[in-house]
Amino acid sequence: MELSRPDPKRWVALALLCAAQFIVILDTSIIGVALPAIQVDLGFSPAGLSWIFNAYVIAFGGLLLLGGKLGDIFGARRIFMLGFAILTGASLLAGLARSQDVLLAGRALQGVGAALIAPTALAILMRLFGHNGAELGKAFGFWGAAAAAGGTAGVFLGGVITEWLSWPWTFLVNVPLGLFVLAAAPAVLRYVAPSIGKIDWLGAITVTAALVTGVYAIVTTAPGQWLSAQTLGLLGAAAALLVLFLAIQAIRREPLLPLSILIAPNLALGNILMALLGAAWIPLWFFLNLYLQQTLNLSALASGLALLPMTVAIMIVMVGFSGKLIGRFGMKTNIVLGLLAMGGALVLFTQVPADGNYFANVLPASLLAALGMALAYIPVTMTAMSGVRPDQTGLASGIVNTSYQIGSAVGLAVMVALAASATLSSGAVPVLLDGFHAAFFGAAVVAFVGAAVAFVALRSAPRPAKSRRADRDRPWRLASARAGSTAIGQ
Repeated sequence: MELSRPDPKRWVALALLCAAQFIVILDTSIIGVALPAIQVDLGFSPAGLSWIFNAYVIAFGGLLLLGGKLGDIFGARRIFMLGFAILTGASLLAGLARSQDVLLAGRALQGVGAALIAPTALAILMRLFGHNGAELGKAFGFWGAAAAAGGTAGVFLGGVITEWLSWPWTFLVNVPLGLFVLAAAPAVLRYVAPSIGKIDWLGAITVTAALVTGVYAIVTTAPGQWLSAQTLGLLGAAAALLVLFLAIQAIRREPLLPLSILIAPNLALGNILMALLGAAWIPLWFFLNLYLQQTLNLSALASGLALLPMTVAIMIVMVGFSGKLIGRFGMKTNIVLGLLAMGGALVLFTQVPADGNYFANVLPASLLAALGMALAYIPVTMTAMSGVRPDQTGLASGIVNTSYQIGSAVGLAVMVALAASATLSSGAVPVLLDGFHAAFFGAAVVAFVGAAVAFVALRSAPRPAKSRRADRDRPWRLASARAGSTAIGQ
């Protein structure tokens, strides 16, 4: 992934890419606090209200793989800007919506735009900084911090905007941000000539249908209905479509997903770990927010403020220490310790009481969880991307983002089901708390499974003794080389 010479505008470009990452993640969380106001204004039923989330997640998760491939074929910058044009227009549509159908259409189009932005932004980052291991590490630190900031800022800004303005502004805030990115992108992002090739539209249709059907089955299954005919039928259809997609890829001359990419060092393992990371982190954040509001009775705004220390901690560790830690201890150690820390934090959350105190019962465990996320996220991403050819970075980043989204959706759906089964219908606070405890315990199991998978399957090549002094001078180059030289089960 080397360029002939470093792009002199690469750090300005990184700032723009981090802004894009921030906006994409922001959109997944900012409307949560605004949902009651939306329900009153547009007359959503409780079940229909969930589709404000589901429409975005289904479009985003289902189209990520296609978005990455489009970036490889037509140029990452071009597809990145197309994604922002769609996201900006969709945000305006959703913000001006006065009916349920228009709002849901806007949310689905936001997901389409995000599915084009996320993989192409990561591919551009890899091309900008792949020539230098140390710079790549710093870039990934800012990238990861932007994602963490977007998730927590969404909760906080959603409360501020809903309380001080009105719910449409949770969508309209994207419009000036999107216009700024569209105006700045041509000046700061280097043009890369598109690859010669064709889009495998049949493959794109089948894999998108498989992902959309699978995500639809997950997000629409009611607690306790995982063995229902509808759920099993949809999951079976998704599996059949996925098998059909793989068969198509095996015979196509120019497939959407060249099966050879699956043998890239650690691509499969990196994506498994990314899915497990999402399946543990998103339920942690979701149920912690519920505990703060429904058990400790904090307002939406106060709850957002209570989550800010997690964001600050993640940003400090990712930007200030991740490079040194990976250079000193390697990918495997950081991933294992990060997932163990996250699992430990979730175990602590299984003990939170009904009359808990934020500083005693929430803050320490939340900071431990933030440390775990900060340690694991960057090396997992680099592990998945390290062995991929430069002309496949968009596709690989699409796979990585898809793994995180699907893992998050599955993890959250399973933990919601666990919480519901442990919660009695009376709705008393101690009973709700039983559900929270069950969800935290389930997410802890996922985190510990991820740590075990990384410990057993991720192997690093030994460091030559004569190169250790040089390694200390360029720790991220060593980290990147380690990621590229590791192999599953060897």
